[in-house]
Amino acid sequence: MATMVRELCLILDFGSQYTQLIARRVRELKVYSEIHPFDFPLEKIRAMAPRAIVLSGGPSSCYDADAPAVSSELFQLGVPILGICYGVQLMAKLLGGEVRPSSQREYGRAHVQIRGQSELFHGFHDAERLAVWMSHGDRVDRLPEGFRLIGETHNAPAAAIADEAHQIYGVQFHPEVAHTPRGGEILGNFLFRIAGFSPSWTMASFIDQSIAELRAKIGSGRVVLGLSGGVDSSVTAALLQRAIGERLTCIFVDNGLLRSGERSGVEALFRDAFRADLRVVDAEARFLGALEGVTEPEQKRKIIGRTFIEVFEEEAHHIGSVDFLGQGTLYPDVIESVSHRGPSATIKSHHNVGGLPERMKLGLVEPLRELFKDEVRELGAELALPHHVLWRQPFPGPGLAVRCLGSISKQRLDILRAAEAIIDEEIRAAGLYDSIWQSFGVLLPVRSVGVMGDQRTYAETLCLRAVHSKDGMTADWVPLPYDLLGTISRRVVNEVRGINRVVYDITSKPPGTIEWE
Repeated sequence: MATMVRELCLILDFGSQYTQLIARRVRELKVYSEIHPFDFPLEKIRAMAPRAIVLSGGPSSCYDADAPAVSSELFQLGVPILGICYGVQLMAKLLGGEVRPSSQREYGRAHVQIRGQSELFHGFHDAERLAVWMSHGDRVDRLPEGFRLIGETHNAPAAAIADEAHQIYGVQFHPEVAHTPRGGEILGNFLFRIAGFSPSWTMASFIDQSIAELRAKIGSGRVVLGLSGGVDSSVTAALLQRAIGERLTCIFVDNGLLRSGERSGVEALFRDAFRADLRVVDAEARFLGALEGVTEPEQKRKIIGRTFIEVFEEEAHHIGSVDFLGQGTLYPDVIESVSHRGPSATIKSHHNVGGLPERMKLGLVEPLRELFKDEVRELGAELALPHHVLWRQPFPGPGLAVRCLGSISKQRLDILRAAEAIIDEEIRAAGLYDSIWQSFGVLLPVRSVGVMGDQRTYAETLCLRAVHSKDGMTADWVPLPYDLLGTISRRVVNEVRGINRVVYDITSKPPGTIEWE
């Protein structure tokens, strides 16, 4: 991780689906947090000198043979500790308490009765009933020595416990989720009243610290960055340019698979407004030639990824001496690579420039690797990037190739581009663009008969897709208003030659994926 000196809340991950949410909630309180796996070495924890430690929940029982655990020495570091769900159960077991299966497993909403006064529940009243979210099959039955009960439910008598002398606390419920309405206050009490943090983690401070760190690492070297025009690469470019100025060169590869106006938009922002050293490579013929006759989705992705690396590498060599490759890696990518659970199964490959540093013998510069997506947008706003860039919907790395099903040609891509431009325009006009995760069209290799102007047509079908999601891992289809669906269908059929039928995809993820390929 980065070497910036800052107050740290360390989160140890035991496999909870909510671990990233804990980190985000802590950061929303303007406290810097990092997630590491439960078996992160104790000597490294000491070296990091965290001001506080949070033990996450997890799916295991602390009595399982292979249950994830920490050394009991962790509780001797003299650092305030908060155990959540599995974290409080493990803590109780390691410190001499007793954990048993609950007589009734508890998943969902519950009410905790607060008992007495404590710093963790500062601002709450004794005997107050607190709405919380539970997700557990075990419970703490006997408290370790030195602990007292500060909250209970009928099903989990030790719903909240505290050892004030050693600043160790535990809650059986999840304060990090929205279903615990006052969870933010509880986390705030732990961070500020117990651990003594100051709310100093802001994007303004991040910019200052990052610039200093980037200048120290890069020195007088030169950085090359693959600019896609998306949020992550745009913010990376803006931050690097502020740090090293003209020693950053951005390469934008026009692969012929872009949306309408994408190339001109990138040029206007980075070449004209930001005065960046931007190299635009027109590689449309090369990509379309490599994709000619290819219909299998995974093969398309691999061809695009391989061709991108070839084009990028060739252009980078034209620049001259380059020392570093800039990448827009985000914190969730970093977490996934070291997660207790390990990386997810590969559903589909994504092209990136991960193979370039070894081939080109470049160092890596990843200035966003500590940030979540919402923080990246906040950072971009601090760097004066326009709203339409920061809040644009995600666009797949392989571009329109995975939305143009079947064989790919310039003619079919132009048809899809025109249709997508109409979708974008109408979704924005309806005031729905910012609230939708993705909205786009898919050109299907399905022809159907139609009638237009008293003439028979035989043209392709466009599938309209719009989904709500928070992170792209799951998604629900959006019930777009009928009049909006009608307007989009009417305009596409009337204005785009080659399409005579529009259908709407109402499949969620799972079982489907957001993109069709």
